[in-house]
Amino acid sequence: MRPLQGEVAIITGAGRGIGRAIALKLAGAGASVIVNDLDEGPAVEVVAAIRAAGGQAEACAGDVLAPGFAERFVALAVERFGDLTIIVNNAGYTWDNVIQKTADEQWEAMIGIHLTAPFRVLRAARPVIGAAVKAERAAGRPPRRRSVVNISSIAGLGGNPGQVGYAAGKAGVIGLTKTLAKEWGRYNVTVNAVAFGVILTRLTDAEQSGGSIDMAGRAIKVGISAELRSAAENAIPLGRAGTPEDAAGAVYLLCLPEAGYISGQVLTCGGGYTL
Repeated sequence: MRPLQGEVAIITGAGRGIGRAIALKLAGAGASVIVNDLDEGPAVEVVAAIRAAGGQAEACAGDVLAPGFAERFVALAVERFGDLTIIVNNAGYTWDNVIQKTADEQWEAMIGIHLTAPFRVLRAARPVIGAAVKAERAAGRPPRRRSVVNISSIAGLGGNPGQVGYAAGKAGVIGLTKTLAKEWGRYNVTVNAVAFGVILTRLTDAEQSGGSIDMAGRAIKVGISAELRSAAENAIPLGRAGTPEDAAGAVYLLCLPEAGYISGQVLTCGGGYTL
């Protein structure tokens, strides 16, 4: 079964981790995918993996906050695959500190990547979606269902000490989601968010990241120690941290035709753990 056959998806931050798993999941279900990553190499690798499995994909490398990126990203989907029906705003990273040690640069980076970037992608998508819906109605057809899934976090739902910028950005995503669900409902677009708990990627697993990542020339400390991971897993009702595939499954659920009457909601994917 390929329940997303004929869908066209754009996914930010899809070269690694959760975004990669989402791209592979949606493509495996039949969607054509535009894969974004800050670095070209990982994006191209994901595209190659999708094509090797018989799917369709194109890479769109670039900084999601760069001027003109959002418009280029959206336009590539229409140019290559003729439509845009799924938007997944996934790109992000953590740059943590308590408020008194958080510099303006750090705060602005977190708000930028987690809130401004999704806003720009959705703003760029609006004329494309509006034109498509107008054409569908002019042809005597009801608008096809389209879906947006924005990525939030349990930190955005409950707050988390040491993550003032990250939590604020992820909380903002929820406001963006609920507003767009109301604005775009008339276009038959469902807009939802997924709030992830502890998902093991290079951003949370110190063994994968080596303790830091390079982000636009800055070495950002990421990852949690084995001790903290053990403590977190003990607090998770399912008894383990999530995998990127677990995370991708939650996004996939909200893209399925069966989710066509679910909008303005936040789905928590955290193994039962909340903050």
